[in-house]
Amino acid sequence: MKRPTNTIDFDERPFLAIWEVTQACDLACVHCRASAQPERHPLELSTDEGKRLIDQIAALDVPVFVLTGGDPIKRPDLFELIEHARSVGVRVSLTPSATPLLTRDVVFRLRDAGLARMAVSLDGASAETHDAFRGMSGSFARTLNAVQWANEAGLPVQINTTFSRRNMAEMDAIAALVEQLKIALWSVFFLVPTGRGKLADLLSADEFEQVFARIHRLSKTASFDIKTTEAQHYRRYLMQQRVAERKASAAPYTVPEKAADTIGRAPRGLNDGKGFVFISHTGEVFPSGFLPESGGNLRRQTLATIYRESPVFRELRDTSKLEGKCGACEFKEICGGSRARAYALTGNPLAEEPCCNYIPRGYVMPPPAVKHASGLHVLQGA
Repeated sequence: MKRPTNTIDFDERPFLAIWEVTQACDLACVHCRASAQPERHPLELSTDEGKRLIDQIAALDVPVFVLTGGDPIKRPDLFELIEHARSVGVRVSLTPSATPLLTRDVVFRLRDAGLARMAVSLDGASAETHDAFRGMSGSFARTLNAVQWANEAGLPVQINTTFSRRNMAEMDAIAALVEQLKIALWSVFFLVPTGRGKLADLLSADEFEQVFARIHRLSKTASFDIKTTEAQHYRRYLMQQRVAERKASAAPYTVPEKAADTIGRAPRGLNDGKGFVFISHTGEVFPSGFLPESGGNLRRQTLATIYRESPVFRELRDTSKLEGKCGACEFKEICGGSRARAYALTGNPLAEEPCCNYIPRGYVMPPPAVKHASGLHVLQGA
């Protein structure tokens, strides 16, 4: 029997586990954290190793388990892995790439294997923008086809969108397109400049707030849920808005009936390494796919041991170690800032969130020369 998600002790088990089953992918996305390549790595976790990982996910009773890539469809044992997960009581979500490999037949086979949700990426309101983002012509059309096929199969759909300077101007148009689709969740990602992601594409702190405002407005009318990824300070923004609305005695708005979201929503405070764990294609266990500091490898230790005892994970869960504004912030227990983005820009995963414009109460900003002394530590790929 599944335990309620609001009782999860993040020191003991994650709420969300993501397994990068392969880094092989036929796309060449401009923001890809993995710098994915067409061919599979020879040291990928084997089918048996993957099943043992799934058994550990079941033992930890992790509420949300996602298979990602690269492109998971590049693994010929994908259906077998999903079937095994279903047999041990693990509900699986999948993030396939919109390539010619993602066919209607594959979508129905995924459903029959026991997939609980399929997530596809939509990074532009037009084929021109999206396909340029993804590095393959036809990806936009395939994404829309995949949503339609999933709807036909009765498979819940999630749309993932990564916002950066390349597509922020199309945000309203993307949101309007998403509203036309039958989905359960819109997951809005905020760029972390790692892998192929470039620092020049990163939104400023003020632009983050602008996106937050648009998401918040849309959440009041949308027929689907909206969540953010690598924008932990959206939780702070939401709390501020709710307080402001109460003070203004604003008339309560009626929340529209949402599409059924059977996967579950994360409790407050979820962050890189804190309720979140990422397993690489070779078994390395990271706090996040965007934070490449390994806590250990599954071929040497169990997932539970790495998550609970690794110094990397333990330090990230200790909010008393947060530095700068994040360490002084009254919202640090529900937010904590993106540890991955702090690492990407400073080399220090405990540094303050670089893209937050909020100044904590009573906090005195250090002189600019001191604040920026560490310089940039952006991890760039090919």
